[in-house]
Amino acid sequence: MASSNTIRILDGNTFVVSQDTGDIEATPSEPTGLFSIDTRFLSEWILTVNGERLNALSYDDLQYYEARFFLVPGMATHYIDAKLSIIRERAVGGSFREQVTILNHDEKPVDLEIRMEAGSDFADLFEVKDEIVNKKGETYAEPEEDRLRLGYRRGNFVRETIISSSEPARYDRNGFAYSVHLEANEQWETSIDVHTVALGPGGRDLRMGLQAHGTERLALEHDLQEWIARAPKVNSEHEDLAATYRRSLVDLAALRFSPLSLRGQALPAAGLPWFMTMFGRDSILTCLQVLPFAPELSKTTLRILAALQGTRFDDFRDEDPGRILHEMRYGETAAFEEQPHSPYYGSVDATPLFVVLLDEYERWSGDVALVRELEPECRRALRWIDDYADLVGNGYIWYERRNADTGLENQCWKDSWDSISYSDGTLPPFPRATCEVQGYAYDAKLRAARMAREFWGDPAYADQLEREAAQLKERFNRDWWVADGEFYALGLDPDGRQCDVLSSNMGHLLWSGIVDHDRAERVAEHLVSDRLFTGWGVRTLAAGEVRYNPIGYHNGTIWPFDNSFIAWGLRRYGFAEEAGTIASGILDAARYFDGRLPEAFGGYPREQTKFPVEYPTACSPQAWSTGAPLLLIRTMLGLEPHEGHLAVDPVLPVGMGRIEVLDIPGRWGRVDAFARGRLELHHTRSAPTAA
Repeated sequence: MASSNTIRILDGNTFVVSQDTGDIEATPSEPTGLFSIDTRFLSEWILTVNGERLNALSYDDLQYYEARFFLVPGMATHYIDAKLSIIRERAVGGSFREQVTILNHDEKPVDLEIRMEAGSDFADLFEVKDEIVNKKGETYAEPEEDRLRLGYRRGNFVRETIISSSEPARYDRNGFAYSVHLEANEQWETSIDVHTVALGPGGRDLRMGLQAHGTERLALEHDLQEWIARAPKVNSEHEDLAATYRRSLVDLAALRFSPLSLRGQALPAAGLPWFMTMFGRDSILTCLQVLPFAPELSKTTLRILAALQGTRFDDFRDEDPGRILHEMRYGETAAFEEQPHSPYYGSVDATPLFVVLLDEYERWSGDVALVRELEPECRRALRWIDDYADLVGNGYIWYERRNADTGLENQCWKDSWDSISYSDGTLPPFPRATCEVQGYAYDAKLRAARMAREFWGDPAYADQLEREAAQLKERFNRDWWVADGEFYALGLDPDGRQCDVLSSNMGHLLWSGIVDHDRAERVAEHLVSDRLFTGWGVRTLAAGEVRYNPIGYHNGTIWPFDNSFIAWGLRRYGFAEEAGTIASGILDAARYFDGRLPEAFGGYPREQTKFPVEYPTACSPQAWSTGAPLLLIRTMLGLEPHEGHLAVDPVLPVGMGRIEVLDIPGRWGRVDAFARGRLELHHTRSAPTAA
């Protein structure tokens, strides 16, 4: 990740990461620059005045899509007043625009040479992430009278950056310049447009479908206002909850990504900088988190994932019939099959979670038409669970990559290489199975049974799915329970040996409902014990385990998304106070991140740190971290669809005070929910809509 003084603005798949001066001076391994559709379109963007670099006075992070920088030439000093000041205002919205204003504060005129160094390495995001410097195509720079065209060509893969200015400029291969005369107290300004071009086979412009939120600042501003206006309003006596909620809404708006095949409709991209694209697991879990607040994201997500569902056996992409994709990329390495992400199917949780989201979305929205429309895809997903995911033949979902060169080793959400281990710290052989995925499969079968009985007109199939779910639950509680420690194993190896480490994954088991009730209390105790719960949140791996590391990516850090589903699971089994404890810790942590929870943060005990410790390469904003506060609000208020109405059963943690959520959308119309401690006040303000 770039250093902490970087400034980020974004709009879906397009984002800019720069220094606090507004300059971009990227290295091959640094995620700074102007990026879109997995390509860096600007790697150099340096403003000088009379040959001098500029020094930052301050900057304004105006909206997620725009920023303003206040600068002076040379190094700042409090002994000499600057005679010039420079303001850079920039915005993204599919393309990139920057306005430069220079003010002369002197009592005499000045002559200025203003120059912008501009260049692009057209690096694929994977090349930046993996520090690969080996471009195989041809770069070119073509200065014209009124523009500079930077380009990269490799076969029919073409990417171009076209730069133009509202004021006449002199363009050369390395940038452009102006000669400006300013009278005393006069100012000069110019608007610079940077247009990105992405051509695919046949010269088709891939950018057209990726600019759904408009290329103009006013369009983005209007879109954001509408987005916030449609969402429920949250008021709270907790001093930071309402601010965190609003920040989450804005970040969720920023992360909306419009796939090529669904122009004008959006799903959540996973996170900045590495994951600004479609991820099956991340998008589904984010949609589940935000259903009470932004239900429209679920419909788009379900449709695009259904449209790209696996149809064949493809070892390079780890594709099977019925499998839901893991990741979709549009860059050079995917286009030339140097990476399998076109799309790549190497996750084992996205497929059952697809079924879970379809059912949960209908329970909230009453959108029976979508459930019927996606019946074939849903049945294929269930068939994948039984026919293709059971690599060992014992009724569980397993994974082992078939693409040994560029496929993912671990295909669960904890997908780093060392995240699955035995208690002695050694890594198990493949294939592997992780516990939470079996819970997702159990939940998917029960939810599909409901849809089959109520909407697909197939009660026999519903009965079959319920029998299979019951058998899976019985088998799971026999094979995965670690008797000595009284917890569920993180995983199994192909011989049935348990990966007997204490981990956060158990909370997902509570959410799915696969945990036997007589074991749920012990699981809940573990989740809020000192080994797992830090005061800020639940660690991914318990303190005391051989691989525990409070700043290990999946071996001891705290993931806000993980905690939100753990809290939801605790509520499902009646452990409302424990759920509130976790919610309170995560929401307290959000305060130290200005309301924007990162992908992960350090798993140090709260008594050891006055504030949560940042994880150095965490994505921010990240979709499922952005969704975490919304799911925690739902969990604390006990918001659940029930027989066509919204049920509310609030249990708030100590110190939370009063919370009210106004205009919660659903099949019931729009309703309000209020809570103070255990007090419940709830009324419907509009007639229920027809299912």
